[in-house]
Amino acid sequence: MKHALVVFESMFGNTGKVAEAVAGGLRTGMVVDVVEVGSAPPVLGDDVELLVVGGPTHAFSMSRPNTRADAVKQGAGAGTADGIGLREWVDQVGKGSVRPAVVAFDTKVKRPRLPGSAARAALTRLRRAGFRALASAENFYVDGTKGPLVDGELDRARDWGAKCAAEVR
Repeated sequence: MKHALVVFESMFGNTGKVAEAVAGGLRTGMVVDVVEVGSAPPVLGDDVELLVVGGPTHAFSMSRPNTRADAVKQGAGAGTADGIGLREWVDQVGKGSVRPAVVAFDTKVKRPRLPGSAARAALTRLRRAGFRALASAENFYVDGTKGPLVDGELDRARDWGAKCAAEVR
C-alpha cells in the first residue's frame, strides 16, 4: 500500500485538526503518518509517495519566528514559537534526495478575506526544489485568528484527502 506523510504546523490547534481530517481521507487508499513539524524527519524516506504539508497563513505566507512569537502573545501555546516552523522545514527537506508528489493546505481567516497563502508559498518552494505538485494549494477557513474552524471545513478536508489519495493511485 502507498505511504503518505502529513507534516503540519499549528498555533491554535485548527491546522492540526485539518491535518488529522486530511489524513482520515488519505487513509481510504494509503498508509498515513501525521507529524507536527517540530517532530518531522529532516530527510524523507524512500517509502513516502505523497508528502502533504500544512500550516497557518501568517502575514500572507508561511509563519516566521516573529509571527509565531506574535501568535503566542495572542494566546497560542508557548511551545509554538520554539523550534522550526513549516517554512524552515520545507527548506530543509528540499535539500534531501527523495522527491515524492506533494500537496499543501493552509488555514486562514475567512473574514476579512486577505491575500496570501501558506500553502501556495510551500508549494512554490517545494516545486523549486524539484517536487511535483499533485494538486493546487487548498485553503481551509477559520473564524478569526484563533478559530474555530468554519462549519464544514473538517468534512471538506477529509474529502480533499480522499481525492489526493485517489490521484496517487
